[in-house]
Amino acid sequence: MQEIDFYLVDAFSESSFGGNPAAVCPLDAWLPDETLLRMAQQHNQSETAFFVCTKGGIELRWFTTLTEVNLCGHATLAAAYVLFNELDYPDSRLHFDTASGRLTVSREGDWMTLDFPACPTQAQTPPPEMLTALGISHYVEARKGRAWVLVLESREQVEAINPDFSAMTPGEHKVAVTARAPAASAPMQADMEECSDSTVTNSVFTLSSATYWAKYWGISVEGVMGNAANTSGSIWRMA
Repeated sequence: MQEIDFYLVDAFSESSFGGNPAAVCPLDAWLPDETLLRMAQQHNQSETAFFVCTKGGIELRWFTTLTEVNLCGHATLAAAYVLFNELDYPDSRLHFDTASGRLTVSREGDWMTLDFPACPTQAQTPPPEMLTALGISHYVEARKGRAWVLVLESREQVEAINPDFSAMTPGEHKVAVTARAPAASAPMQADMEECSDSTVTNSVFTLSSATYWAKYWGISVEGVMGNAANTSGSIWRMA
């Protein structure tokens, strides 16, 4: 029987049992996709990161319990943590080759910085079925990129949402719900996750409260998700 080491990392957290956990599996070579999916199902986390170190770089893939996804922020951070802290990666910067292109993670002391592509969005009218499933009757702004982003008036409104998951349409109803944080709240530092392209460059933005749902991927709810931050971050940068 083949034995494969794996790590469970609490990303975006200073303590155990916090943040957003991800499983991380270093591999010597790629296994069949069906095997990777079954491993992710057994780990039963929102995402499992698999990586293979090759002569050309580090290849990285992410699986939920239902399917492979094309981008995941917290599982990338978790994979970088394992490489830097458990596998003694020697350099201060590493590059992952992924389905979303090359992603860079830099280390400075105990801090790691993710350089991710910002996701462009366009103002659109959200489907009524999605609003009904979320229990939202009023929103400040709605935009769509890789997923929907709904801006509400307050953090309290975001925290009060109790979605009807059975009414959400797989594939279509991937949505982040966000609101501007109060002035006294600490900003989300670029040390945690940086978006950089022509729209957002090494930005430090005041995060809002944000929550993400993606039923199609087998994710009911995530409070800290890089995929959503890449989209909502560019919105707040423009605000």
